[in-house]
Amino acid sequence: MYERHSRRAFLGAVGAAAGGVATGLAGCVAAPGGSEVVRRIETDGEPLSEAARAQFRGGLQRRGVSPDATVPTDPEVDWTIREVNTGDHSAAKASPVEAPGGDIVVPGDNGEIRRVTPAGEEVWRSSVEPTGRGIHGTPAVANGAVYIGAYDGALYAFDLESGERYWRAKLGDAIGSSPGYHDGTVYIAVEYHDPSGAMFAVDAVTGDVVWEDQRVTDHPHSTAAIDRRAGRLVVGSNDGYLYAWSYPDLEYLWKFPTGEPIKGPIATAGGSAVFGSWDGSVYRVALDEGTEEWSFRTGGLVMSGPSIEAETGTVYVGSHDSNLYALAFEDGGKRWSFDTGGRIVGCPTVTSEHVLVGAYDDYCYAVEKDTGDEVWGVEGVGNVTCAPLVTDDAVYFTERAADPYIDAKKADDGDPDPESSGGLYRVVDAGE
Repeated sequence: MYERHSRRAFLGAVGAAAGGVATGLAGCVAAPGGSEVVRRIETDGEPLSEAARAQFRGGLQRRGVSPDATVPTDPEVDWTIREVNTGDHSAAKASPVEAPGGDIVVPGDNGEIRRVTPAGEEVWRSSVEPTGRGIHGTPAVANGAVYIGAYDGALYAFDLESGERYWRAKLGDAIGSSPGYHDGTVYIAVEYHDPSGAMFAVDAVTGDVVWEDQRVTDHPHSTAAIDRRAGRLVVGSNDGYLYAWSYPDLEYLWKFPTGEPIKGPIATAGGSAVFGSWDGSVYRVALDEGTEEWSFRTGGLVMSGPSIEAETGTVYVGSHDSNLYALAFEDGGKRWSFDTGGRIVGCPTVTSEHVLVGAYDDYCYAVEKDTGDEVWGVEGVGNVTCAPLVTDDAVYFTERAADPYIDAKKADDGDPDPESSGGLYRVVDAGE
């Protein structure tokens, strides 16, 4: 099922059919088409998980910090799985996550989602419904299920063990953001063609909509953060606003303007939201009332999502000006910058001693987090726009397809070269 009409138009039609009774901007109306349930998620009588076992940037606050993780000293590529990403859409690609037991779950812009072992063996592969841009969001893993949104406008739940689809909830026209899971509910930003958008909360077992807010305008490609201590849910949108609701009661509170699209994920810490805007700035905004605390101007658009290391009071964020910046969380002062040689669209990952970041020069870098000095770079064949994943014994990252692959796909006289497609890389220490 594919609707070209917006969710807002759908709600208007429902209101007209009900004799003009308004549905309001937020409510519990079923999603267009409803959820298509193949089978229920079973938890063997156990209560649903409160927190996800894995999700984008490590948790609901999207801080992107793994304080105990270490990176290889002498990196080498252990293996690469090709044809994960094959399209030419410039948004950041999905990031891999580690499932319980150490396997890796990774989606691709070809519309497939895979579970692979640390040895590179495929456990299963599943697909979303046909869609030109596939999957760009990063999964949340909870209750033995993998939750992911796709560019067909639907949110999916797959069985972690088998890859079998549990349900598909058609919410809008496109989903480019990553889901957030908490206490039996999945939260996701959804886009419509007209353009407009909305925030949804979906039942993790059934895929039924339990809350939505249609205030968000233009395309909300940003990934929402939930800060339970501050009691806020926040998300950015292409209309240039950061939107905020109370949490967990989900009452709309305020919006903060930047004047240009907010496409990247939001991160929260210390009662504040930190994020980038296409006006070239990184912002820190108070979560209580939506007031600006500081802004830092870069030399380009900011689509990268910030990492916030609360222990050292540091924000790490990339920019289209090719620099990775370390900023003081307190006042936004610049501590250092590292020039990658290519624009940074994806998010950095912070470990015990290093920051990992990918760039449009086809490299994944490790830099000293205290000084910004380069430690190493691993080259791929396409732009690295994911958030790198660090496990106990490896680094994983994905990349975009290389230009020759994209050009061949468009050509009438040849097939693309699989070796130039976007891959999943496993990087290990050559000395082990």
